[in-house]
Amino acid sequence: MALDPDKLYALSFPEIRQRYSWRDSVVYALGLGFGLDPLDEGQLRFVDETKLHAVPTMANVLAYPGFWMRDLDTGIDWVKVVHGEHAMQLHKPLAAEGEVIGTTRIADIVDKGAGKGALVYAEREIRDAQSGDLLATLLQTVFCRGDGGFGGRATSSRTPHPTPERAPDLKLDLPTHPQLALIYRLSGDLNPLHADPEIARKAGYDRPILHGLATYGVAGHALMKALCGYDPARFRSIDARFSAPVFPGETITTEIWREAAGQAAFRCRVATRDATVIANGRFIYDA
Repeated sequence: MALDPDKLYALSFPEIRQRYSWRDSVVYALGLGFGLDPLDEGQLRFVDETKLHAVPTMANVLAYPGFWMRDLDTGIDWVKVVHGEHAMQLHKPLAAEGEVIGTTRIADIVDKGAGKGALVYAEREIRDAQSGDLLATLLQTVFCRGDGGFGGRATSSRTPHPTPERAPDLKLDLPTHPQLALIYRLSGDLNPLHADPEIARKAGYDRPILHGLATYGVAGHALMKALCGYDPARFRSIDARFSAPVFPGETITTEIWREAAGQAAFRCRVATRDATVIANGRFIYDA
């Protein structure tokens, strides 16, 4: 069954209601490596329940509709999909505990051509269940490698944010630990690729890889530390492209270029493999 854009646009996603506790907020932060330096007061405010703040990128795991490409009638060859890009805009700081409602829709579909795949843009809004206030808007770009050539529009209105050619203004190293993927998966993404060595080998890796959105969260951690003084209320939006996997235990170096007041470009690298793992990053914050 081929990808049918009309069917995708008409998809009705179930509304997701989720109540989360301070423990969920702490588990998410631990799954990004917060607290690896137990003397860093900036990190401790995201893992100590007596002074707890929610990590801004936790919005990405709240009211998540699951692996909908496999569960809903989409026509997508879900075995061949990868997470290509991700954008997150925060409208209000997240509470350390609360109840939220998530609604998802297909925002755009791009046909890259036969043998070249397709891009499906899924937008999710997260609202406070009590007040109805919009907390976050998320845009996930799914690269459907096996679904191009259905006759759709070939161009996207979104363009990657350019990476400056000059040396970065800031570099920040954040280590991960070998158990990081096993902790991060407790926030909801139970894909065995991140836990089962045999599944990882079948996918072409010699060991399980870190979740892309965990790497994204580590980038958010670095940006919040370097540019916001660990104040989550200054965090506005982040978008980037996934370019290579990270293996738990590697150190992620975030390179940052100041571009304007409250705006920075960034990318993430693993120096030991000379690998760029997140590219074309843009971060908006209260300067």
